[in-house]
Amino acid sequence: MNICTVKDCELERYITGVMLDVGVPAHLKGYHYLRDAIMLSGRDMEVVSSVTKLLYPTIAKRFKTTEQKVERAIRNAIEVSWARGNAETFEKMFGYSVRTGRTRPTNSEYIARIADKVRLDIKAM
Repeated sequence: MNICTVKDCELERYITGVMLDVGVPAHLKGYHYLRDAIMLSGRDMEVVSSVTKLLYPTIAKRFKTTEQKVERAIRNAIEVSWARGNAETFEKMFGYSVRTGRTRPTNSEYIARIADKVRLDIKAM
């Protein structure tokens, strides 16, 4: 199955499950921005190579906020999930976790890795 053929609501539901597994708290603004970023990146991986020029402006426009607030909220959501999330899930997904002493992934690394996982999982269905 191709990710482009999956309905938005089904894709959103799947991404939500992955994000909850990683430990992104749903009450944070960055949670919603991150979910949209993963959806956009999953459908077009080129977006990840230009987060400041394409991804953040698209999300900011959708949520009627600024690009800087989008970037900061996403960074905060990633920091919280990195500190409080399931280390085993991070090790499976990223190859490292907070337990190994490495710093958290960047926003673009985090988004790209989860988007790639979603694309591969959906392709395998």
